[in-house]
Amino acid sequence: MSYYLNSENHLDSGPIYVRENGQLHMVNLALDDVRSSLQKPRPFRLFPKGFSVELCMNREDDTAQKEKTDHFIFTYTREGNLRYSAKSLFSLVLGFISDNVDHIDSLIGFPEQIAEKLFSAAEARQKFTEPGAGLRALQKFTEAYGSLVLCSLCLRNRYLVISEKLEEIKSFRELTCLDLSCCKLGDEHELLEHLTNEALSSVTQLRLKDNCLSDAGVRKMTAPVRVMKRGLENLSLLDLSCNPEITDAGIGYLFSFRKLNCLDISGTGLKDVKAVKHKLQTHIGLVHSKVPLKEFDHSNCKTEGWADQIVLQWERVTLEAMKPQETLESRRAAQHFYGKRARTEAPGKYPPTEAHTNSSEKLQFYKEKAADCHGPLSKHEALSSQESKSKKRAFEEPEKEQSSSSQSSKQKYVCLAVEDWDLLNSY
Repeated sequence: MSYYLNSENHLDSGPIYVRENGQLHMVNLALDDVRSSLQKPRPFRLFPKGFSVELCMNREDDTAQKEKTDHFIFTYTREGNLRYSAKSLFSLVLGFISDNVDHIDSLIGFPEQIAEKLFSAAEARQKFTEPGAGLRALQKFTEAYGSLVLCSLCLRNRYLVISEKLEEIKSFRELTCLDLSCCKLGDEHELLEHLTNEALSSVTQLRLKDNCLSDAGVRKMTAPVRVMKRGLENLSLLDLSCNPEITDAGIGYLFSFRKLNCLDISGTGLKDVKAVKHKLQTHIGLVHSKVPLKEFDHSNCKTEGWADQIVLQWERVTLEAMKPQETLESRRAAQHFYGKRARTEAPGKYPPTEAHTNSSEKLQFYKEKAADCHGPLSKHEALSSQESKSKKRAFEEPEKEQSSSSQSSKQKYVCLAVEDWDLLNSY
């Protein structure tokens, strides 16, 4: 018993009871004072002895791992030791809001610098690729910041992105440059109707090359400008090349674009090219270019803005969705085995249209600038120019009166036709 009391490293077995004359007596209560005087005070420990910092790298629950590591930044020292530091409160709040960006009510009046960081954080988490939440979040940004989100959009050869993300594309506002070349949209596509809305009245460059357009599509696209003076009224560059269904009548609808400076109608179904050149020069002041214009180069239109990487994410998601096509190869092999005729062209590939435009004449037009930079004229040149101008005015005044009367009569019957009113009522 004395050995038990004098030992410091003994194990505490709890209270000890002794039965004496049919009654139980506790022995430890009598020995508490002796034991407390013999034992040394133990140091206070916040955690048990075997505790160590756990990073949860081997745990199966991803949510627990994210909760443990999301608030820290992990780096390695030169010696290979793991170092971690706490994230700032701003980054933690930014991450939380970006995870729930689709629940934001409005961003109007919010600082642009913080909004750009929030947009980048949501983009890194691929929130804009989600079917419903991505559209709602993108609409909040576009209605508040407009051209900062996207000012130029290039969807050349991306018909899959247009079909899958049409509502997201329609949410972009204040675009100045839009490239829809080689997308095979046709006259009845919903995106072409969206081009006539006031949301895209800021578009100055529009490329519709190789889109299976006809005179009906051009008439529908220009109807708001011709009748109500709204829509694509600020258009300065238009590419309608490689659309064989556009004829001389369709080119006549383009005369309402008074601000048009560059036009490409190569590869269209024109019958009287000489008459079309003359009409374009007299009505809009466009002159035929003998050399290809650099304005119609594809590299001039690029996707620019906060959402430039989102378009690439959309393309990657659509391509991954269309990836499992091994069954098509086996189906083709089965058709060949059973004697069916094999297809000569692969699906989704269209015949190149560049060869057609190169072989035919390039019908590109531009507007000449006024020649005011040649310096002052001499007295003789000034007098001769004034005389020639007075003569031209004398001859042109009756012609202008006749042309103005004819144009006014034409506007009464052409601009306000029944077909145009039907088109406007359908919007």
